[in-house]
Amino acid sequence: MKTREHGEQQLIDSLAADLAGSFERLMETYQDRLYSLALRLSGNAQDAEEIAQDAFVRAYRALRDYPAERIAALALRPWLYRITLNVYRNKVRGKRVSVVPLEESSESDGQTGSGRQEPQSSERERPEEATVQAELREELAALLAALPERYRAAVVLRYVEDLSYAELAETLEQPIGTVKTNVHRGIRQLRESLSGLADDGR
Repeated sequence: MKTREHGEQQLIDSLAADLAGSFERLMETYQDRLYSLALRLSGNAQDAEEIAQDAFVRAYRALRDYPAERIAALALRPWLYRITLNVYRNKVRGKRVSVVPLEESSESDGQTGSGRQEPQSSERERPEEATVQAELREELAALLAALPERYRAAVVLRYVEDLSYAELAETLEQPIGTVKTNVHRGIRQLRESLSGLADDGR
């Protein structure tokens, strides 16, 4: 975590000193994360690409108008996620959310060059278990997509994007008590839905 924080601070300092020369590095650092967030919120790959691209455009325009001192003081990751969330809300408001399987994050080990996960050795040795795990991920993804947006965003940001509650509050521009409540209610709904599936014998 300290390495990531140090690297992020270096990036912020570079943006404050030379926005045009450093923005490509910002995009390279965050493009997968913003796309992942947009995909899990919207459930649509094309929408997710457009949301991420629009978020970077808005971020650049905002940074261009910020004085260097304001850029240097940014909490960069929550700020970018907030922009992405706002773009998502404007773009797909009212649309039904599709199901996106809950895979590991793009930074996890064991990925192929295409971004897909290689099966772990234990999964290759026990195909039945791997099938059960895949089905469980699909069920969780469907249940997550069915959550109200305020719960879905909070759960995704907390448990998929790994934001702290303080970062989550900043991203969602809500009191920390509110975001904790939304996370807990979202998780509770997921658990109740999973319990319902188990009771149905699925």
